[in-house]
Amino acid sequence: MKFLFIHQNFPGQYTHVVRHLARAGHEVCFITQPRKAEIVGVRKLEYRPAYDPTDAHPYLREPENYVANGLAVARLCQWLDSDRFVPDIVVGHNGWGEILYVKDVWPEVPLLGYFEFFYRPTGSDVDFDPEFPPEPDVAMRLRTRNAINLMGLEAADCGQTPTEWQRSQYPQHYWSRLTVAHEGIDTTVAKPDPTARLWLGRGLCLSRQHEILTYCARDLEPYRGFHIFMRALPNVLRARPAARVLIVGGNGVSYGRKPERAASYPAQLLAELKGQLDRSRVHFLGRLRYRQYLSILQISTVHVYLTYPFVLSWSLLEAMSAGCYVIGSRTPPVQEVIGDGENGELVDFFDIDRLAGTIAGALAHRGEIASEQIRSAARETVTKRYDLNSVCLPAYRHLLLRLSGKRTGI
Repeated sequence: MKFLFIHQNFPGQYTHVVRHLARAGHEVCFITQPRKAEIVGVRKLEYRPAYDPTDAHPYLREPENYVANGLAVARLCQWLDSDRFVPDIVVGHNGWGEILYVKDVWPEVPLLGYFEFFYRPTGSDVDFDPEFPPEPDVAMRLRTRNAINLMGLEAADCGQTPTEWQRSQYPQHYWSRLTVAHEGIDTTVAKPDPTARLWLGRGLCLSRQHEILTYCARDLEPYRGFHIFMRALPNVLRARPAARVLIVGGNGVSYGRKPERAASYPAQLLAELKGQLDRSRVHFLGRLRYRQYLSILQISTVHVYLTYPFVLSWSLLEAMSAGCYVIGSRTPPVQEVIGDGENGELVDFFDIDRLAGTIAGALAHRGEIASEQIRSAARETVTKRYDLNSVCLPAYRHLLLRLSGKRTGI
């Protein structure tokens, strides 16, 4: 079969499925913006949107950019059509407008869209954190922003979203068109390893024998509770004098607003907590290669995952798959995965004292039977519900077969 995938940041959520399809001998093309990454057997086509900013209303700046993306992708689809490549199915992320005009090139070709998040002015991420209150015009701005979401839903034959909670954020009359299909966690890679080691500077080598608190995010920012985590650290470090803290993530902002009092949120929080942290025990490691990141999860004593009501991070499931003892925020995306006291612990997102006490308690009881049972239950959750090879890839193949009208061959 012939497959066309579309995502501006190759390969995005499609890493596992495109690798599987290419290995199975299918013809796989992938449209993306310029990226260095490559996957064996996948033909990558790059585009640059022809976007000339106008003096239109500020609400329209993002939609203009997304329309430019969609038109650039459509032109590549037209070129593929002239080159006699007509896919059996097109799969693409709707978030940046790239799939908007695919059906105008190939009306009869099935289109599966990835729908990650529908923005709401209340009851979700925007009005969640009182430290960062929404702007007065947020409802009108988000209604305009959702226009691309709605256009994509109308354009696609079927939609995919990774969690039940993310589907629930979309208008209810679209739920029947949105299949919950997580892209999966390779539990044969993200797994416990008692021999794992991490070497830091000056010859320091850390392992499961040490008392280690871990926190990981793409960027260290409020949407992932970085400010809450940092404010809990002084009490944790006082209560646990042997503990070390490993913090993984970049200094940018993936979601939400930029910091106002410093160049980055780490800089802003370190200034706020000046004199309250033993910096010799708090290690900022930046962004790491995947194997290094896994080593950190494998040596973790306690792992903290906090998030606004927003997109669920892969890192939570990878931490659970690696057998981490996870303390998470009592927010809907996390509650879909973690049952308090069963496969992790949950605390109120804003309760800094409770978070610090829960972390210190978990560190103090490491190695005990109850702690090890929670670690085992965390991994079991991922292997049963999110395992790449036994759960998610079979479900994805079934979805592709159903949409393409094929009975076998994927």
